[in-house]
Amino acid sequence: MRYFSFLFTALFIAVLTLNAAKNDENIFQEQSIELPKEVEIENAQEELSKIQKELSKGSSIWLKSYNSYMAYQESRKNLREVKYRIELLQNRSPNVERKLEIEALQAKQKILTEQVELLKAQGTSPFVSLLKPDEAGDLPSITNPFDIITGLSFVKRLNSQYRDYVLREEELQELITLLERQVNLYKTIIRLDSKADYEVELEATLLQVEKFKLALETLVSTAEVYEKRIESTEAKINKEIKDQIYKLLNIGMIVTVLIIISFLFKRVIKRYIMDNERFYMANKIVTFINVTLIILILLFSYIDNVGYFATVLGFASAGLAIAMRDWFMSLLGWLVIVVGGSIHVGDRVRFVKDGMEYVGDVLDVSMQRITLMEDVTLTTIETNRRAGRIVFVPNNYIFTSMIANYSHGSLKTVWDGIDIVITFDSNHKKAAHLVKEICRKYSKGYTDITRKQINKLRDRYSLKNSNVEPRIFTFIETNGLKISAWYLTNAYATLTLRSTISADIIDAFNAEHDITISYPTQTFYTAPIPPKSPPPMEVQ
Repeated sequence: MRYFSFLFTALFIAVLTLNAAKNDENIFQEQSIELPKEVEIENAQEELSKIQKELSKGSSIWLKSYNSYMAYQESRKNLREVKYRIELLQNRSPNVERKLEIEALQAKQKILTEQVELLKAQGTSPFVSLLKPDEAGDLPSITNPFDIITGLSFVKRLNSQYRDYVLREEELQELITLLERQVNLYKTIIRLDSKADYEVELEATLLQVEKFKLALETLVSTAEVYEKRIESTEAKINKEIKDQIYKLLNIGMIVTVLIIISFLFKRVIKRYIMDNERFYMANKIVTFINVTLIILILLFSYIDNVGYFATVLGFASAGLAIAMRDWFMSLLGWLVIVVGGSIHVGDRVRFVKDGMEYVGDVLDVSMQRITLMEDVTLTTIETNRRAGRIVFVPNNYIFTSMIANYSHGSLKTVWDGIDIVITFDSNHKKAAHLVKEICRKYSKGYTDITRKQINKLRDRYSLKNSNVEPRIFTFIETNGLKISAWYLTNAYATLTLRSTISADIIDAFNAEHDITISYPTQTFYTAPIPPKSPPPMEVQ
């Protein structure tokens, strides 16, 4: 018991000692903080100078707007005073001094009026433009995938403007803090130095603080409303973007299905259509139908008012039909070619335009033109002297120009002829027989093929003369008898067979003594030259 009493007494003495030491330390600190008034005033003025430099250096937009507002109010006040002074002087009796003063006041009035007009925007409130959020423009309507970028850009612009608006709030808060510090310094200097003349600055700064605090309250409440409006707008745009993405995915799935079906159709066509020309045309028709369906799906998916679109398209088509007549005629010509089947890829055709003839094979039939590769034919030998050119023939030429198809439908053969002239005294019957046998020998295969092809064409056309055997005609010419031989040959190789038959005819005629080939000749008859008479004798 005595031990615990001793321990308690020791702890009590230690606590009293610590409290005494702490009180002595606080007294020492208070004595060390206390400074003379002159030093405190000097420190306050130095800090006040720093704040004023910072305010002037920072040149806050809020401070500029407020200064513009005060300058406007001051200009209006001075203008009223000048007007009042001018009226007062004009009511008095005029003299030279008053006239000069009135003129000076009128010049000042003009300057003040211009200043008031320039600062008129700050007349109602100093912070109208700063408190009002920037307009981001009309809310975009997301109706197609391209508008998604527009919507995202609009949201980004809204967020950027909101961040700028929040920065205005932070800048205004910092400005109010500086001004409140400036007010405290003014009050400190006035309290320490009764002679200090800072009452006017203090009142002006208090007025500024009051104005800026009111602006801050308005700014904070407006920022909250602005933030909610941005959130609502962003939610609406995001919903429309989401709907467009779903819509685009659905259209993509439909287009993918159409492409797969088109691919399967092409595989079936390739399997069951062996003819290359028909396969090519069928392939192009499937591609055209597929592309047309995809375009229609896209149009009807992203056009709200289809009736309005049809009306506009009708008027536009009328104007385009006049301005682009050839283009539409080529498109119509393509439909006629595809539906009518008059020309196919691979056909041997002849076009005549402005006196020029082009014979070749069709490489492609597009919606605007026929692509033709010019081949070596009798036309190129006798007329053009050119071959191997790629000729582009607009489809509208089928309505205005002559077109000959040497391989239409299943008929791939044409009639070709060779003319040879023999003399009048030649055995023309033997010559005609030899020519017919030679033509029958080389054209027999084409004759059989043509007979079968003509039988197939009887279902589509009325064919009266179906004779496919070689034909021999004999005509009287000025320099002999012309034997004209006609035979069937391949539409793509007429020159080859013509060359072979011509050489055999020449050999056959040369082997016969009673057949002579006629050609233009000239006969000259000359009289005998009489002998020269001797010169006369001179008489001596």
